Amino acid sequence: MKKIRIGVIFGGNSREREVSFAGGRTVYDNLDKSIFEPIPVFVDSFGNLVLLSWEFIYKGSIRDFYPPAEFLTPSTHEFQVYAESLGDADKTEQLQLIHKIGNKVDIAALGLLIDVAFLCLHGTNGEDGRIQGLLEYYKIPYTGSGILASSIGMNKAIQKKLMKAAGFEVPNFTTIERSEWLNQSDKSVIFDKIKSEVALPFVIKSANQGSSIGVSALQENDLSRFVECVNRSLFIRTITKVEWDNKSFDHKVAYVRELADIREGIGMPIRLSSRVFYHPEELLSVLMDLFADGDAELMLQSVDSESTVVIESFISGKEFSCIVIEDENGNPVALPPTEIRKGKELFDYRSKYLPGLSRKITPIQVEDHLINLIRKRCEDLFSALHFDVYARIDGFITADGRIILNDPNTTSGMMPSSFFFHQASEIGLNPSQFITFIIYTSLKCRKVDFKSYGNLDATILKLNKKIQASHSNKVTRLRAAVILGGYSSERHISVESGRNIYEKLASSDKYEVLPIFLTGGTDDYQLYTLPINILLNRHLPRYLVSRLG
Repeated sequence: MKKIRIGVIFGGNSREREVSFAGGRTVYDNLDKSIFEPIPVFVDSFGNLVLLSWEFIYKGSIRDFYPPAEFLTPSTHEFQVYAESLGDADKTEQLQLIHKIGNKVDIAALGLLIDVAFLCLHGTNGEDGRIQGLLEYYKIPYTGSGILASSIGMNKAIQKKLMKAAGFEVPNFTTIERSEWLNQSDKSVIFDKIKSEVALPFVIKSANQGSSIGVSALQENDLSRFVECVNRSLFIRTITKVEWDNKSFDHKVAYVRELADIREGIGMPIRLSSRVFYHPEELLSVLMDLFADGDAELMLQSVDSESTVVIESFISGKEFSCIVIEDENGNPVALPPTEIRKGKELFDYRSKYLPGLSRKITPIQVEDHLINLIRKRCEDLFSALHFDVYARIDGFITADGRIILNDPNTTSGMMPSSFFFHQASEIGLNPSQFITFIIYTSLKCRKVDFKSYGNLDATILKLNKKIQASHSNKVTRLRAAVILGGYSSERHISVESGRNIYEKLASSDKYEVLPIFLTGGTDDYQLYTLPINILLNRHLPRYLVSRLG
């Protein structure tokens, strides 16, 4: 019986493409190879689908291989760029880029290449219902929520209104439209209006971004800071001649580098008045010329802009994130919620994805009845917003025990240390097993949702048989122990390496893997078998020291 072909769809052209790329690699690695054949389908900056050559999957970031080096224009200041910085490339030029990393796949032919699409895309065109609608048109089953739920999950302004109407406690909020902001020259008018609707302090965020991109907190009654925060959420930057002239040349280069960053800045291409600039070198040169000619202030806007800004009350309390999944009968089940402990007031992009800037504690450290209440509220919201298969729901529990849910998402980061796998491990599922479950429930959901997919019953039956065969074959697999940890100064590196080896072997059809943690010293070392929830803990050595004494 042939394996089920899973198209891992990753990359994309949103600001979250690197999160998607890293998550797609994790799914590709952890798919159970006794059941599935992984097919890497990379979405590039222009929206093309690319059957990616396997060697590029393990690059550190998209910019390490795409655009290919031979297509890059010389950059005096060593700016790293994405493919959109090559300019308005036509279809022929795009094909030339693609052929260096793989083969272009026509969306109409994708169904001949894969049986199921595993969506690892984030942000615009990835989790907003667009790719879901395209796949439905071509009758290709996919993982996660459908079109309606994805649209709701992407728009923070709409979802808050729906949550409030459904009786959920949400922070006090209001919105600013881009046109309103740009057309009002006296920003104090908008600031005063916002303060009358949402008392300080408050959080300012982009309505249609994930990964905490474009988010700021405003604590003080400061108009200039308010303008800066709203501009940040709209991906606008203003800079005066005085500010520019006060920078050294190296700082000017650093400013443009940060400006061009899709995570921290506003990203390329950038619009200045009626002109569009694609490459940071070009932008740097123009800024130098315009300020030398005497321009007093310039407004820079990302072409990939934001239409709406959400302003909501700042919530004090323990922050958590909870993965909710559907069981085999379509009922929502919330996994043990994770407490987020961070070094600053916001769980931003850097806190989420850079090690050491935050801690994840599962389950959240509150009384059991509050954990159960958090889970119940998350399950109720999952149903109220018509989510499918799985979702990530964030929230806060205040000092007086109130639970305020915030920013529900129809997708989750899928890197090894993400909430997605972190919480699944608490119920005993390793990443490979959890991915299999998500594929299974997604197929059942698509069967209910969309009758014209074709014979999904046959695919579901095939998957069931494959799972049963995989369980039966475990007794014949080679048992392999992965020893990690140790007592040297490099034990943290050992833990990360050991975890990666465990995940790759656990997804193979040849090995039965047992993770072993080594601790102690040369004369009194100890070996411990590790449950999966402890193995996937980001702070494993520190965690085990406290648990094992």
